[in-house]
Amino acid sequence: MSRPTPLLTALLLGTLLAPTGSAQDAALDELNAQAATTLNRVAATRVTRPGAAVPGTPTALNTSVTVRYGPTRPGAVLLLMPGYLGGAGSFDRLARQLTSLDPTLAVWAVDRRSNLLEDHALLLSAAAPQLAQIVQRGLPTRDPASVTFMKDWGLDTTLRDWRAAVLEARTLTPNVFIGGHSMGGTLTGLYATYDFSGKAGAQDVRGLVMLDGLPGLMSTKPMTQDQYQQGGGANLMGAVPGLQQLSRAPFVSAPYFSPDLAARAAAQARLAALQPDARAPQGGFASFPATNLAAAMTRLDQRYALLPFMAIKAGRAINAADAPFLPTQALGGKGTRWITGATDPTKPVGWVSDASQLTDARDFVRRYLTPLSDYTEWYFPARLTLDLAAARTDTTGTPFEKTLPVRPSRTLTLPVLGIAAEQGVTTETQFREYAAGTRMALTTRTLKGAAHLDITTASSDQVARWILSWLGPLRRS
Repeated sequence: MSRPTPLLTALLLGTLLAPTGSAQDAALDELNAQAATTLNRVAATRVTRPGAAVPGTPTALNTSVTVRYGPTRPGAVLLLMPGYLGGAGSFDRLARQLTSLDPTLAVWAVDRRSNLLEDHALLLSAAAPQLAQIVQRGLPTRDPASVTFMKDWGLDTTLRDWRAAVLEARTLTPNVFIGGHSMGGTLTGLYATYDFSGKAGAQDVRGLVMLDGLPGLMSTKPMTQDQYQQGGGANLMGAVPGLQQLSRAPFVSAPYFSPDLAARAAAQARLAALQPDARAPQGGFASFPATNLAAAMTRLDQRYALLPFMAIKAGRAINAADAPFLPTQALGGKGTRWITGATDPTKPVGWVSDASQLTDARDFVRRYLTPLSDYTEWYFPARLTLDLAAARTDTTGTPFEKTLPVRPSRTLTLPVLGIAAEQGVTTETQFREYAAGTRMALTTRTLKGAAHLDITTASSDQVARWILSWLGPLRRS
């Protein structure tokens, strides 16, 4: 097994690939393509506006960014925050489903300011040979020393950038709602209970949508002030660097994710969309001969996912010899396999659709990187990870009460919609436990058979219909 880190990166990025093969697959692809054509007619634009002013940050980066779908004069606006390492592109399909089903609704998908540090020009314009080179060699990325100002891009900055867009939406309609997927669900709850200079965020909005994520998801146990300053705390992804370390390591750069790996994964996704059945670049995302589809998909689908809680269901490998993958099974992955090579060495490992899949892989790849948005966030601020570990669900009575003023959730009176992925990271029981002791009106749903990432990318519009059904009674006439 060689070059595992690109594969793990691809998993976290959610890179998906298209099904090919039988006549049934071809018919399904045709139906999905027709549905995608309808969704792509939805108007969308990328909007940047002034965000939080952070001392030391270049003015051009003190920016609030949203990709806006639907009408410019909406009857309601739903602003959606992406998850850990995610960008606005992670909502492209769901946003189009929502606005296609309800043309009076606008959906604004958030790009955190870190996405402004990415350069997509070559990835978007490159032909297959150049993309293959990027898969193998990567792209020039920013030196940590050049972006030390990111050490201040934490919870406060993220929420205030988001609030700038929320307050703009309120000038268009009183029906403003916020939500998010995974860590975005965490940030949704924290926004509502955050003290914005004496005003709780809950006063800005009329309801919260949490998609397989809720407050507390990015922390395991309370953090001490010493851990916050010096390091030693932890979350589900491992050790969390302290404040004193952020000047040297302002963004996430780890074996499972880095800007270089993010760029290479984007190039592999583009190759998969352009030439799905061609041979994948050697030395790239597979240690065995594979098609572009299989090279990016192996270890991404739930069958092969290196992190079982960050997986998607979109098909299966063919012509693949595999074996039980015990490290993932130890983390809770049921029956996880590791592809060891091709069954027939004269042919590459390929990828086909599967009856259990929820997401249409070909559609996903087309949306992975566009002129409007990126599925990922290459330079994810380490400060945000640190702050989320410190803030948890409430900072009252902790060393962070003044710097990260998160009020107790018991003060919440907003309606909340919690949608769990059946095989994801939350359950309806967890949503009910979160709501216990509050006056929030909680509605819960579970997307059956779904892995964590399917919640925003599924071919079915079930999640969109649940959201619209919940929004309907809450909107003012």
